[in-house]
Amino acid sequence: MGDPAAYVRIMRPVNSLMMGFAVLVGAVIGGGSGILGSTAYLALAFVTGFAFTGSAMAINDYYDREIDAINEPQRPIPSGAMTPNEALAESLVLSAVGFAASWGTGLNSLALAVVAWVTMMYYATAGKKTGLLGNFLVSLCVALPIIYGGVMTGSSGLWGALLFASIVFLTNTGREITKGIVDIEGDRQNNVRTVAVGSGAAVAAWASILCYVSAVVISCVPVYYGIVTFWYVPFVAVTDLGLVYLSYSLMRDHGRENSRQVKNGVRIMMMCGLVGFLLGNLL
Repeated sequence: MGDPAAYVRIMRPVNSLMMGFAVLVGAVIGGGSGILGSTAYLALAFVTGFAFTGSAMAINDYYDREIDAINEPQRPIPSGAMTPNEALAESLVLSAVGFAASWGTGLNSLALAVVAWVTMMYYATAGKKTGLLGNFLVSLCVALPIIYGGVMTGSSGLWGALLFASIVFLTNTGREITKGIVDIEGDRQNNVRTVAVGSGAAVAAWASILCYVSAVVISCVPVYYGIVTFWYVPFVAVTDLGLVYLSYSLMRDHGRENSRQVKNGVRIMMMCGLVGFLLGNLL
């Protein structure tokens, strides 16, 4: 058996926690504060998002082990902390947990969980080599937890969830394109056709910036139509300012190391934005 810590690391616990939280945010967007009384329901929703994200991370590392040997040699599989088969087994167990939890929140939730799982598996096995389409697939999986939370609360909450999910989709697409700059050498050697590989780091940087700025613009829509409370504003303002700053940084320097810093910074901004989504629909 591999290093126990590797089983945690390969799940990307920060990402998994964030996606579990995103499902809760989607539930609040759809159901308001009334949903908070359904503790068991929310717990199952959180477990669904957490488990599926952990499963996606593990299966992605399983198929990316040759690329990671070049780009990220410290990861569990290329570093020898766990075997590929152990990563595959962990992904399958987490998938089973995710399906069981989603079934507990209703058939509509289970159906969407199946869509998310199929999308995740397609990306890991073939979709990632399609470049921009692969970026869109990842972003769809990242946005789906918010939509999933909206579906849990019924059709009345779905449209609001879709609006906030679009902001997440654009932000994460920018992050994925930026990530392609970081991974350009390994992707090129393994025929992964990212924007950075196909068109160069400069074009990828500008494509990322376009996504970030678009997300900032759309984030103003809930305020304009008055569908959020005051508490949405400070957190999303910090997120928007952060995305603008990171866009400026990427415009000035789209080298590998700065792109890595931008990619990591965007994840922090996304978490801040999720807090704003939650409080703006809760308080």
